[in-house]
Amino acid sequence: MRYVVYGAGAVGGVIGAHLHGAGSPVTLVARGAHLAAIREHGLTLDAGDGRHRIDAAATDSAGDIDWTEDTVVLLAVKSHQTGAALADLRTHAPGDVRVVCATNGIAAETATLRLFARTYALCVMLPATHLEPGVVVAGCHPTPAILDVGRFPGGTDATTAAVAADLRAAGIDSLERTDIMAMKRRKLVMNLGNGVDASFAPGTAADELVRLAQEEGERVLAAAGVTLVSAEEDRERRGSVLRRRPDLERGGGSTWQSLARATGDSEIDYLAGEIVLQGRLLGVPTPVNESVVAATRALAYAAGPPRSLDADAVLRSL
Repeated sequence: MRYVVYGAGAVGGVIGAHLHGAGSPVTLVARGAHLAAIREHGLTLDAGDGRHRIDAAATDSAGDIDWTEDTVVLLAVKSHQTGAALADLRTHAPGDVRVVCATNGIAAETATLRLFARTYALCVMLPATHLEPGVVVAGCHPTPAILDVGRFPGGTDATTAAVAADLRAAGIDSLERTDIMAMKRRKLVMNLGNGVDASFAPGTAADELVRLAQEEGERVLAAAGVTLVSAEEDRERRGSVLRRRPDLERGGGSTWQSLARATGDSEIDYLAGEIVLQGRLLGVPTPVNESVVAATRALAYAAGPPRSLDADAVLRSL
């Protein structure tokens, strides 16, 4: 396969770098200072075995891609950026292109399927950071990620087999899944802690807020009647595959990184906000996740410092 990694940040950059290193043709789609740095110096992959320069093609538009029948798009932007990415792909990519959603949340696949019949989902277990233009840091070594793949809304086919094989050849753990969204919904429940981690000072109150947000998420998904792998199944899949690098300080998740870079926005509306949306559709109250969304939105818009809010205040209000 030839890969267009649309969104070469923390997740996309690490995946693209490993695919490129294994010999798969890769084009990176990035923007701004990050794209300028990649074009000038290549993409720097900071991994457990050192720093690697990845000299892959890079652009900011799908209009620059030489599209072929064996091209696969790995959509790795943050969920709130999906609309702009899909608009670019709709304008320039062939209508039958295969798009694999390597995104957090569970909304990107539906939005993609509206435009592209050949839509796939990737459940991303990949600790990584991107805080410096031109540099992505893989948080685990020697296996950087677990990336299971399936067709959306369900099933597997020759494409899932090929993508999983290419990922494994790149040193990434990958299996095909007939119900990949059940795994992504479990990942969504886990990611309900992202807004808390990004916005609130660490401590017992923040831990309690995460617990309540995840319990609320479980109730909403149960009410929706959708498939969801159990927490135990998720732990078994992860096992001891992902080993944190001892040379790295713990940073934060994707939402924390958005606040740390002061981007002015975040994907919170597609994490805790997804539970709020589903709760409103089903008539299930979601006060905990609503509070997390409101706090994270306000902090992001104001470019406030990460982990600067008081979780106790939210707990008292609840």
